Amino acid sequence: MAWLKGLAATAAVAAAAAGVMFYHLFNLPNERGTEVQLLIEKGAGSRRVAEQLAEAGVISHPLLFRLAARVSGLDKDLKAGEYVFLPGISMREVLAIISRGEVHYRRLTLPEGLTTARMLELIRAEPNLAGEITIAAEEGELLPETYSYVKGDSRDSIVRRARLAMEKTLEEACDLVNTVAPEHLLKTRRQLLTLASIIEKETGVPEERADVAAVFINRLETGMKLQTDPTVIYALTKGKKDLGRPLYRKDLSVESPYNTYKYYGLPPGPICNPGREAIFAAVHPSDADYLYFVASGTGGHRFARSLKEHNRNVGLYKKAMKKK
Repeated sequence: MAWLKGLAATAAVAAAAAGVMFYHLFNLPNERGTEVQLLIEKGAGSRRVAEQLAEAGVISHPLLFRLAARVSGLDKDLKAGEYVFLPGISMREVLAIISRGEVHYRRLTLPEGLTTARMLELIRAEPNLAGEITIAAEEGELLPETYSYVKGDSRDSIVRRARLAMEKTLEEACDLVNTVAPEHLLKTRRQLLTLASIIEKETGVPEERADVAAVFINRLETGMKLQTDPTVIYALTKGKKDLGRPLYRKDLSVESPYNTYKYYGLPPGPICNPGREAIFAAVHPSDADYLYFVASGTGGHRFARSLKEHNRNVGLYKKAMKKK
């Protein structure tokens, strides 16, 4: 019996040593000196995940990783996605990151003022998105924003999120009109969106948006034509491309319902995708009684209440241009 006790003691010592070795290896930082980006595919089991990690040099002992995942009950919780593993990371940390789904998010920015056609081009050109765009999107339906996504997400998912974000923003804007500005001239989402798109194209200076909105609201109220160049550019390009040249005087007579030099009121729809600030400027124009504005030549615009004052501002703009 003494030999059995000796064998048991030896086994216990061996088990303890194995446990110490397991603990040591599980918590040992890897020796890789660079970060690793790794995409774990959907449906990959613990064996395939361990193989990928080992092939990428993130871990050195794939069998130990699988054993740890199984013993801890995390082998069924390994999440698909793209991960970034920093130098010196341990196997314990790797298992925790993947089981918690701490994936690496990428970002796609859809800038304010782009037409829907141009935004869809950006989404199509994003190399880490997957699939074709199958969702229809009309002009003004996509909210300019920076959207986070995981490598392999569909292009449709970005379009869907941008549409939903615009719907929520317009709903918020219309609710604001109904509660705090029931006398507002524009009542429908499409009217607000159309005006906001013109504001977006007319100025990139945040402090000016409310005054630009006031000019157009005042013109609508007094029965004046809006006479805004961006609507003519949209009439010429259909929102498919940049004009690529200055706007000529003859362009102002182009036959199109978007030509606000020829037709009264708002154009039939938005001319771009405006951002939140432009949308809420359309909801909250300033109290100024401006009817005109022209570029200052030094950034921003000069505003005027009368044609005489406006013509003087035009002269100042021309002088500023001659100095350049």
